Amino acid sequence: MESVSDWKWFGHAGHFICSQWCRFHLCTQVGKYLISTVGEYVPDSDVRGVIAESRGIKLEGQGDARLADYMEKVGFEEIGYQRKYETMVFEAGKPCTIADCNCGLPVPANYSDLDTAGYNDAGEATRGHYDLCNKWAQK
Repeated sequence: MESVSDWKWFGHAGHFICSQWCRFHLCTQVGKYLISTVGEYVPDSDVRGVIAESRGIKLEGQGDARLADYMEKVGFEEIGYQRKYETMVFEAGKPCTIADCNCGLPVPANYSDLDTAGYNDAGEATRGHYDLCNKWAQK
């Protein structure tokens, strides 16, 4: 069993192609596994405009005021069917060695998830992340 004291924590998301627009992310390496949780997806301004228009929502303001209006009228987008947060488990690959970053976050060895869970609030997502960390520490 992998001890919690041996887990490695990272400040970057470990998966999801749109993770740069997620406000919530936890990423933990547990032995040879990478457990990544993302959520609170707020697309960029152009995409927000398309989403609002497609739903018949008129956004008001510019810049931060327009973003605040979007959040009030629409809120966080789902990142998968009926979920605003998700955790996925991958086999950990080689750590990041990009010169300007060098954060050590492993890239998934492949993007075939070994386990997954979805949630709809930050508390559930946090607890779910820890639950999957503990589950995969037993492997």
